[in-house]
Amino acid sequence: MLVVFAFILGTVIGSFLNVVIYRLPEGKSIVHPPSHCPHCGHRLGAVDMVPILSWLVFRGRCRYCGAPISPRYPLVEGLTGLLFAAAAWLHPNPDAGLLLIWVFTALLIALSFIDIDHYILPDSLTYGGLALGLLAAAVWGFPVSWADSWQGALAAAGLLALIGGFANLVLRRGASGRPGYPVGLEHVYLAAAVAAWVGWQWGLAAAAAAVVLNLLLRRPLPLPDALTLGLAVLGVLIASYGVLPLGVLESLWSVLLAAGAVALAGGLYWALAGDGEDEDEEDEEPVAMGFGDVKLAGMLGAWLGFGPFLAGLVVAVFAGAVLGLLLRQRKLPFGPYLAIGGWVALFWGAGWVQSYLTYLGLS
Repeated sequence: MLVVFAFILGTVIGSFLNVVIYRLPEGKSIVHPPSHCPHCGHRLGAVDMVPILSWLVFRGRCRYCGAPISPRYPLVEGLTGLLFAAAAWLHPNPDAGLLLIWVFTALLIALSFIDIDHYILPDSLTYGGLALGLLAAAVWGFPVSWADSWQGALAAAGLLALIGGFANLVLRRGASGRPGYPVGLEHVYLAAAVAAWVGWQWGLAAAAAAVVLNLLLRRPLPLPDALTLGLAVLGVLIASYGVLPLGVLESLWSVLLAAGAVALAGGLYWALAGDGEDEDEEDEEPVAMGFGDVKLAGMLGAWLGFGPFLAGLVVAVFAGAVLGLLLRQRKLPFGPYLAIGGWVALFWGAGWVQSYLTYLGLS
């Protein structure tokens, strides 16, 4: 019965997600005006909005003007219903944990389809999901503990930010990106460089000092990406020889935490400043990865912890390779693949990590 209820609830939530997917990127209210036909503007009644069934009964057309209705609507409803039902089957306890899994699922579906349509991941959903993941860990200890949640959020965001930084460096043939004011990606790389040598707290302090200096100078102070990223790698390498106060794993962990903290804090600044979501689209510089993916990684890390996030990232890369071969004529952003990996890792990621550590003899 729980699985059946979950499917029905999921289709209803999916109907609402269709509204979110359509209206949120355009800056429209998701509650007003009431649902209406996008062609004739006629307000839809209850009989027009029965998930999946209304589209089938009216043969995919508006019953007022006869205009075709996209099959996307029943697709989102059906997908949400199936994933809600699968979650109830995998987590058969009707508790707060299941409710949180459903919310996590709904967020990933909305983010995926918005990214497919507009190549953006709205800050309201990524940061909202990040905050909810941290809250769930703090209050319920679910899906992961509080320590695993905040560290996972920072480390996951830091990992993707640094991957993007190195990829951009190659794409631009060693040239630095445009400096940000008062905060930009160069401060993420600076935090990583300092953290590799003396710890993540000092990395945060260095980035904060650079931002304050920008404000005092009233202009961005350029920091060469090749230099800061190179220093980060060099610090980790030297730590592996035992000549730094940090061990190699502590140095690497500090790099991820510091980079992630500055990336998420900087992204939040630009989100509140009103420039966060369109930054990539307005930037003419070549980029290997949109910054929205970094924010989504932070959200996933808060829900999964860092180890399962890594498992989910592997799934995302594999899914991207497979679907990329199948959909050669359709370019998809990385967000939906991250969402697939995140959902899979929520249920199996921790087990995979434990099995791998056991295989290596580390657990």
